[in-house]
Order: sequence, then structure tokens, then C-alpha cells
Amino acid sequence: MVTLAGAGWDELVAALMENIESRASFFQGGRMVLDVGAIDLRVAELSKLRDQLSERGVSLWAVLSESAQTERTAQNLGLATRLSKPRAAEAPPAVRPTLPEDAAMWVRGPLRSGSKIEYDGNVVVLGDVNSGAEVIATGSVIVWGHLRGVVHAGTQGDTSAVVCALDLAPTQLRIAGEIAVSPKKQGKSQPEVARLQDGRLEAVPWRTSIGR
Repeated sequence: MVTLAGAGWDELVAALMENIESRASFFQGGRMVLDVGAIDLRVAELSKLRDQLSERGVSLWAVLSESAQTERTAQNLGLATRLSKPRAAEAPPAVRPTLPEDAAMWVRGPLRSGSKIEYDGNVVVLGDVNSGAEVIATGSVIVWGHLRGVVHAGTQGDTSAVVCALDLAPTQLRIAGEIAVSPKKQGKSQPEVARLQDGRLEAVPWRTSIGR
């Protein structure tokens, strides 16, 4: 998730483009969730931003805002305005497109308490997932930071899904139908991968799990 606030819109956009261009290989092919706070945006402004991102290989997927006008604008452009999926009773079932196995949602962290990410595919969080935050994915979940919240990978029964973190200490971890609560860690933290092995959840060092 990328947050734009604290300056004029043109200045914020210019800074965002500069950041993307300086890390082009990192952002290339990513889907962006943009939080613009209370900024009022019209169709021309938001569509121009979407085009600028597209030119740099980034897809604008969702716009979060406290502004009713900006929310309407985003919806008119076909952009998501909520991260959580609607309840089944609130909307008719939708036909899900067939996604490539490596489809992933990239989220800029940290995810604070109360945040919820839900995605049909893999989720990569660049930053911490704090206690009280939740990440739900039909695929795998990778956290490039501390994982302290709740995470559920393989929600549709994918037992090959994994959960990776530089510091794996979730409040609750689920893969497919298996659930576990992390015990208190002793000693120094290390990057780990949680996965299902013979029907049971296990965590192994990230470096030793590569290629297995």
C-alpha cells in the first residue's frame, strides 16, 4: 500500500513517479493499492495517474480515500475502494477469472492493527504485519518484515501454499485447513517458511527450504 499525503497533488504524484523510476525493476508488473486520505480527486486527475503508472509497468488496482468524491471517482474508473471482499449477502457471486499461478498482490507496509488484506492469489507485503492486522490469500503469503498478525494462506484448500517472513511470529497462522499459534521464540529471530508437511504445519529456516 502506498500513501500519498502532506503536499499538493502534483507534487505527490511527481514524488511517486520518481520513486517508481528509481526502483523500476521492483515495481515492474506490480498492482498498487493507493491511500490518498482526504484528498478530493476528479476523473481527469485519477485517470492521468493511472496512465502514468501504466506507462511505468504498474497497475493501479485500488484507491482508498476518506473523500466521498474520490471514492466515487475511483468506482467510476472501475477501481476497487475497499480491500476486504464484500459479504456474499451483499453482492451476487462473481465468476472468478483464471489467474496465473504467480499472480500476486504487492502491498507496501507496515500493516497496522485493524488492516485487512484479502486477495485471490499470492500476497507480498513489503514491511511489517503488526498484531491486529490480517492477511488472507488463496495462494502463498510473503512478508518482507516482521509477521505479528493473523495470516491465512491457501484459503481454498491449497496445501502447497506457504507463509514466509523475515521474522515469523504470527498471532495465528493457517494454511488450507490447518491452524497454529506461534509459541514464544527463544533466541534470535531468523527468516522462516511455514508450510504443510505430512498434514502438519511446520516452520523451517527460509534459506534451507529453497528448492524443496
